[in-house]
Order: sequence, then C-alpha cells, then structure tokens
Amino acid sequence: MAEAYTGDRIILKDLGFYGYHGLMLEEKALGQRFFIDLECGVDLSAPATTDHFGHTVSYADIYDVVKAAFEDRRMHLIEAVGQNIIDAIFAAFRDVNWIIIRVRKPEAPIAMVRGEAAIELHRQRKQ
Repeated sequence: MAEAYTGDRIILKDLGFYGYHGLMLEEKALGQRFFIDLECGVDLSAPATTDHFGHTVSYADIYDVVKAAFEDRRMHLIEAVGQNIIDAIFAAFRDVNWIIIRVRKPEAPIAMVRGEAAIELHRQRKQ
C-alpha cells in the first residue's frame, strides 16, 4: 500500500481556514481555526521538462477547490471534512492519482495546554 503514495507530488501545507465543524455546540456557534496539509500524487515529468504551465495541475486551483470544499457545509467530524476535500479534488483534477490529507484542529475541545488534534487520510483514485 505504501508504494501507491510514492513519486511526484504537489504539496500544500499549513492552509488555514476558519470553520464551524465539530460536535460541540460551542464549535458550531463560535467556530475555530483549522489547518490542512495536503499531498496530491501527480506525474510532474511533463512540466518539469517543458516548463509549460499547461502541462501541470495548478496548486492555486487545488487551493481553490480545498477552500470551497472546506466551506461547503458544516460537518461533525474532521474525518468527514477531509473526505469531502478529497472527493472534490478527485472530481476536479483527473491527473491526481492519490491524496494524503491531514486536517488539524488546534483548539479541539480537550484539556490540552499545547498541541492539536488531527486526522490523516490516505486515498487512491478508484479505477
């Protein structure tokens, strides 16, 4: 399984969003910060050799899809937030073969002084 997540990738890290995802009433009413790290498996050999924009997936376009999917609807679980983003990326970019996403919640409603709660999903495009 690990072999599937090798090779070229586009990486977006520490994308910050404010959202209302969560189970607790306070989370739904007040919202909180979320951070997303994302790796998208894409063959980058053509843009690497041609230096031509038309031969790659734009990381700016990926960001736009992530932002729209994050803000699309409120969810209880960050696992569902992550899957919603994955589904949107696969739908928007046919050249993305696999995705690793980490959704981090630094103000999770647990008694921690420092740190964050997070999930990480690994998904391959279904054939």
